[in-house]
Amino acid sequence: MTSSSTTSSLYLHSLPKASSGLNQWRSSGLRFEFRGSGSASSTHRLLVSPAVVFLRQSPRLSAIRASSEGGGSRRRAYKESQAVPNAKVQQIASSVLPVGSFVVVTFVLWKVVEKFMSPKSPKMTSSGGEEGKSSTQQGVKWSIGAGTNLLQGFAAKVDRENKQRLNEFAKELRSFRSVDMSGCNFGDEGLFFLAESLGYNQTVEEVSFSANGITAAGVKAFDGVLQSNIMLKVLNLSGNPIGDEGAKTLCATLMENSTIEILQLNSTDLGDEGAKEIAELLKRNSTLRVIELNNNMIDYSGFTSLAGALSENNTIRNLHLNGNYGGALGANALSKGLEGNKSLRELHLHGNSIGDEGIRALMAGLSSHKGKLALLDLGNNSITAKGAFYVAEYIKRSKSLVWLNLYMNDIGDEGAEKVADALKQNRSIATIDIGGNNIHAEGVNAIAQALKDNAIITTLEVGYNPIGPDGAKAISEILKFNGNVKTLKLGWCQIAAKGAEYVADMLRYNNTISVLDLRANGLRDEGASCLARSLKVVNEALTSVDLGFNEIRDDGAFAIAQALKANEDVTVTSINLGNNFITKFGQSALTDARDHVLEMTEKEVEIFF
Repeated sequence: MTSSSTTSSLYLHSLPKASSGLNQWRSSGLRFEFRGSGSASSTHRLLVSPAVVFLRQSPRLSAIRASSEGGGSRRRAYKESQAVPNAKVQQIASSVLPVGSFVVVTFVLWKVVEKFMSPKSPKMTSSGGEEGKSSTQQGVKWSIGAGTNLLQGFAAKVDRENKQRLNEFAKELRSFRSVDMSGCNFGDEGLFFLAESLGYNQTVEEVSFSANGITAAGVKAFDGVLQSNIMLKVLNLSGNPIGDEGAKTLCATLMENSTIEILQLNSTDLGDEGAKEIAELLKRNSTLRVIELNNNMIDYSGFTSLAGALSENNTIRNLHLNGNYGGALGANALSKGLEGNKSLRELHLHGNSIGDEGIRALMAGLSSHKGKLALLDLGNNSITAKGAFYVAEYIKRSKSLVWLNLYMNDIGDEGAEKVADALKQNRSIATIDIGGNNIHAEGVNAIAQALKDNAIITTLEVGYNPIGPDGAKAISEILKFNGNVKTLKLGWCQIAAKGAEYVADMLRYNNTISVLDLRANGLRDEGASCLARSLKVVNEALTSVDLGFNEIRDDGAFAIAQALKANEDVTVTSINLGNNFITKFGQSALTDARDHVLEMTEKEVEIFF
């Protein structure tokens, strides 16, 4: 059979008469065709005669042929002697042989169909056989599920290891006051196992189950456990997708708990319904002091629920709502809740898109707040100069605010001037962050003037503002002899080498700045050399200098190394020169300088490349 169309023929005939030729054999057959389904078209023909099939030559046919060779007379005599028997045979064949033909045809058809339709059995390799089959059945267990195609015994080994780990965790819960199990990924089943160790536990006070794949179902493990625990004060479930349903279960359990003071539920997929459950908890629980709900999906409705709880709860100290979706409406709702609250000390609202109108409402509520708010985080809330005006008015009136964050808004120079005027009247704020607010030299000059007579502010973050060399000059001139700033951050301020010169001159006289951040200002070798000269002078305050991302090369590194060797009374303990262009030669010089300082003064200086 070729790759093209092929034909196979099989002829089945009855016993012909002596006078019949080859053509009579072929013409008396029945024809059947079968077309295969292989790669090439093929046709199989089956020719069947109405008579019975003889597969080998009949003896009677041999006699007929022999008589025909002997002569005509013998042939006639043979015909006459066989006339009556032949007639009988034909009579019998006419009735019996069609049945036999049908049986034979059916049998042949069945074999042909079976041959071409039945699938081929797989071939066994030399290494196959029953042994290969056995290895397939017993060696590896295969499954559709990912991660389940494990060798026999491996799953049991993993189970043993997991149980051993959980037993170790349970032992820690019974032995230490603070236990961190974050990122162990033991899931719901693991929490059910460990929760038993918390019941009637007389040791552990702080436990973190963060980032362990715990769901709402796993939170049920605390039922009956936290009610009986009288020692646990901090519970951290952050990074677990417990959702609103899990929050509901947890809050129902904590209704009867009287020891937990800090509850951390950051990044737990909480929405408005979860916030509502927590609000109900705050109305009835008088033990909780800190609630962390950062980076969830709480909207205006959830803020409204929490605001209602604030007006009734007078024990909560810190409320963390960073990275949610409160907006202006949520801020307005919180302002009403704050008016009736006396206990809140920290309010974290970073990244809630509050805007100027939301800030106006919130500042009005804080002004009426009867408590003593010490920390206010309003970073990344789309506040402009208009919103800065409302913040400034609150700063003027506040006598308790210590820490204010306005990072990554857009108050500009105008807003900076309003805040600066408020700082002249305020005598409580010690840390202020105005970084990333599009403030230029004019705005930072106003802030610097506020520092002249202010001895309260100790940390000033101005980074990510394009103040340039003139801005660096303005703030350096004031801090040379004034203020009480201990941490000054001017990273990403575009001050360049000229600005570094002003800062270096300020360091010669300033005796308060301990931490100086000048990252990513394009100082290069010239700026580094200016700062190195100031390091040669005795400065009893400066301990940490960050010069990363400043395109400093070996010459700048050599200058700093020489300054360290020259100052026998150096107080600097940390210098960051990472992400610059210092080669192994500059690094070697700095390493030698570090070793020299250690040998001569027994002081360790950490230098980061």
